[in-house]
Amino acid sequence: MTHNTEQNPTFVRYEHPLNERVRTYLRFESLLSQLHGSRQLEQKGNAQLFFKSLFDILELLDQIQIKADLLKDLDKQRSKLKQWLDYDNVDQSMLSSLLNDISSKHKALLAVPRLGQSLREDRFLCAIRQRFSIPGGSCSFDLPGLQHWLYASQNKRDSDIQRWVDDLSPLTAALDLWLRLVRDTGVKHNVVAKQGFYQDDAPDAELLLLEVPATSNAYPVVSGHRSRFAIRFTPFDEAQDVAPSLPFTLTRC
Repeated sequence: MTHNTEQNPTFVRYEHPLNERVRTYLRFESLLSQLHGSRQLEQKGNAQLFFKSLFDILELLDQIQIKADLLKDLDKQRSKLKQWLDYDNVDQSMLSSLLNDISSKHKALLAVPRLGQSLREDRFLCAIRQRFSIPGGSCSFDLPGLQHWLYASQNKRDSDIQRWVDDLSPLTAALDLWLRLVRDTGVKHNVVAKQGFYQDDAPDAELLLLEVPATSNAYPVVSGHRSRFAIRFTPFDEAQDVAPSLPFTLTRC
């Protein structure tokens, strides 16, 4: 899950959810991306990031019932796509493949009794999890068991990491598919912010994607919910003003 880390070097990419459900999805996506990106443990800091991401995911899973929402959203996407089955000018092979993919991810997610349960029951993870919520609490003198694990054989560490990551794979795969489908349905428009401000309607959108020139010395602060949104560009360097006319691209998804 690397979507959020890929950027055009001449643009800065921003995303803003238009409802709380998608906000939650993006939080999970970010944490899962960190988890996968740090799993190789080439550097000591990678282990800290890996376990912190893993425990943050478990914390969110304890607070939010993402499984039910994601299953419903996959069903909605499947229903939308099925409407195209009777159109001759649609690539039926690609559509069928996509529908099968949705069904497969939906089935795998549905089969999980409780997301992350085996991680909660893992003896090693239980022993170190609480210390990661304390600033600096994962030092070797606080967690000698973690220090021992870090010096275990490569095969042992790789096997443990694969097992932990696999436990979250139904969530990862389903979430990645749904977000990809939503992002791919967006239509990009070239727009201009006047005096650092832009507003518009997005009645059927769930997510906004913005690409702002990297040289603009401004970043967008988005407010809004459901059908109406506003974007105000804030100068990164307060000594410089935002351009009177700031062009950027906006995609409603």
